[in-house]
Amino acid sequence: MEAKVSWQKELSFVGVADSGFEIKLDSHSGPETGAGPVEMVAISLAGCTAMDVIAILVKKQQDVTSFDVKVHADRSTDYPKVITKAILEYVVVGHKLDESALVRAIELSMTKYCPVHAMLSKAFPIEIRYSIHEDVGGEIRLVKQAGWQH
Repeated sequence: MEAKVSWQKELSFVGVADSGFEIKLDSHSGPETGAGPVEMVAISLAGCTAMDVIAILVKKQQDVTSFDVKVHADRSTDYPKVITKAILEYVVVGHKLDESALVRAIELSMTKYCPVHAMLSKAFPIEIRYSIHEDVGGEIRLVKQAGWQH
């Protein structure tokens, strides 16, 4: 894999890797024109595991109508202000979802498929949380919440 960032102005950059998609980055010390680098780490973690989990749920024929992965990250107050811990929160909405299918999909992502999680879990602890919601005619009802430390 190859990647580069190209300076635009002030502390704004455009990043691009092998895919060819451009990503705007900014240090947030001036006019904001893009995501900060540490924000991109959190987005990468959420995106990597989200792709795994939804692919597995679809393969398991789960009727998912909405799916989000949220990252709640704590950062140190001292420079370089690294992430010190994170909580991954999976929010799944659908019809008659199987909790064991969701838990297995998350486990497979964490232990086998998601390279971003594999790298970051060596740097800081990552807690897993999930909530399952039933979509009943447009009304969303919480069915189950749980989690574990990974």
